[in-house]
Amino acid sequence: MKAFIPSVLFVAIAASFTVQAATPANTLVIAQSLDDTSSFDPAQGFELTTVQAFNNLYQRLVQSDPHNPIDLKPTLAKSWEAGADNRSLTFTLDPNATFASGNPLTADDVIFSLSRVVRLNLEPSFVLTQLGWNDKNVDDLLTKIDDHHVKISWTANVSPSFVLSLLSAPVSSIVDSKLVKENAKGDDLGHGWLSNHSAGSGPYKIRTYVPHEVLVFDANPTSPEGAPKLKTILFKNVPSPAARRLLIEQGDADMARNLGADQMAALAKTKNVKALAIPYASLYFLQFNAKASPALGNPAFWVAARYLFDYQGIAHDLMKDNFQVHQAFLPEGYLGALNDNPYTYDPAKAKAILEKAGLKNISFTISTSNQPPYLDIAQALQASFARGGVTVKLDPGLSQQISTKVKVHDYDAYMTSWGPDYFDPNTNASAFAFNPEDGSKTLAWRANWSIPALNKLTLAAIAEPDQAKRVADYRQLQRDVQKNSPFVIGLQAKSLIAVRDNIQGYVQGINPDMVFYSKVTK
Repeated sequence: MKAFIPSVLFVAIAASFTVQAATPANTLVIAQSLDDTSSFDPAQGFELTTVQAFNNLYQRLVQSDPHNPIDLKPTLAKSWEAGADNRSLTFTLDPNATFASGNPLTADDVIFSLSRVVRLNLEPSFVLTQLGWNDKNVDDLLTKIDDHHVKISWTANVSPSFVLSLLSAPVSSIVDSKLVKENAKGDDLGHGWLSNHSAGSGPYKIRTYVPHEVLVFDANPTSPEGAPKLKTILFKNVPSPAARRLLIEQGDADMARNLGADQMAALAKTKNVKALAIPYASLYFLQFNAKASPALGNPAFWVAARYLFDYQGIAHDLMKDNFQVHQAFLPEGYLGALNDNPYTYDPAKAKAILEKAGLKNISFTISTSNQPPYLDIAQALQASFARGGVTVKLDPGLSQQISTKVKVHDYDAYMTSWGPDYFDPNTNASAFAFNPEDGSKTLAWRANWSIPALNKLTLAAIAEPDQAKRVADYRQLQRDVQKNSPFVIGLQAKSLIAVRDNIQGYVQGINPDMVFYSKVTK
């Protein structure tokens, strides 16, 4: 096996694997792929590995209860009050909260953290710029009252409850402004340093990060939420799901993430291992670049593609019921989610649609991660599209590399997944149905697709105070995207992980970022 990091720490742990076939008592060893990682700066990190890390490294003013995500709990804020104009919230901060460095939390940290997201203008910044914030006005909209009180205002036509949801998102993590400024280079606001360091108040802090090799967290015993139970978390980059399965079976890892259906089926029969399929708000879909070719931008082709996606075959046969068929952009369990599935696999119908539209000899390439289940699903789609007379080639690669190509529109089609950024239906509506002119790189933007009427309805839904009307708006948006868009949404996943049976206290919620290691014991 490849040596993942040339350090004393890793050599010592590796030795314990060989002699004891067990991991150290004070260390949680996790086998997963780290290849999707771009940065551990919460102003940039937007991939599965990074968002799953942020709840363990950072805290926000408010955060969702993983057992009941719609319930926002005070975290670094002790309380808050909405302004009479419904365009502001005043927060009272925890006066005893400190960062891992020992620096106390103040209103300056809140203002610095939120404003730097806007100024850096990286991918997740759209979560906060929905409030009407930009680099010209953000200083005026974030106001320090005193060290422990901060007023957050906005210009957008949105309600305070929606703003609280945005402030619970990972991108709203509060960073230690003093520490970050000490490590800034030029005008980068500490971005370069935070890519592989942490400056939070969460139960852990980054000790070591070697890209594509290893990530190590150390305990932060002074975290406002209390000291974590284990001293160290070691994430080993193990690209092969088969190798991850072997490590968890042998006891060389305490947890294995990102497993495939075959690994889960085998581990269900393994002694001392628990295979867990955890409900998850992650949608799997095929996305076309509407400007890649005339055929891929033709709405008739999009309709035909809906009949060439083998929903049942993938969910039940390939994924062994660890996935379910779901064809709308709001996951089951979200306010207003559509759970009807109007499309079925029908190659003959797809052929007729293509023939009527004069579309012949269609060929395109699906770009996708080489990790399960993405490549498995892409291979199944290659076969199902072939039965409809459409030739599909595959372009698998590291998640980060493929994602980068998609973000510059260098692709034909993309087999991927999408998880919510906060527990509110707008999180997905603003991705699938919204492509504003401000350059926000939403999914619709990446697909080179925009419908002004959907943009308008998306904005109306976040301003609607009546919940029943808001539900109606989101259902209409889902139907429109479901019927006529370059997105073929097919599946809702479960998070497939395995843990050794001595692991207790692990918590994971429905949203991708809701991963918590602080209460884990062995």
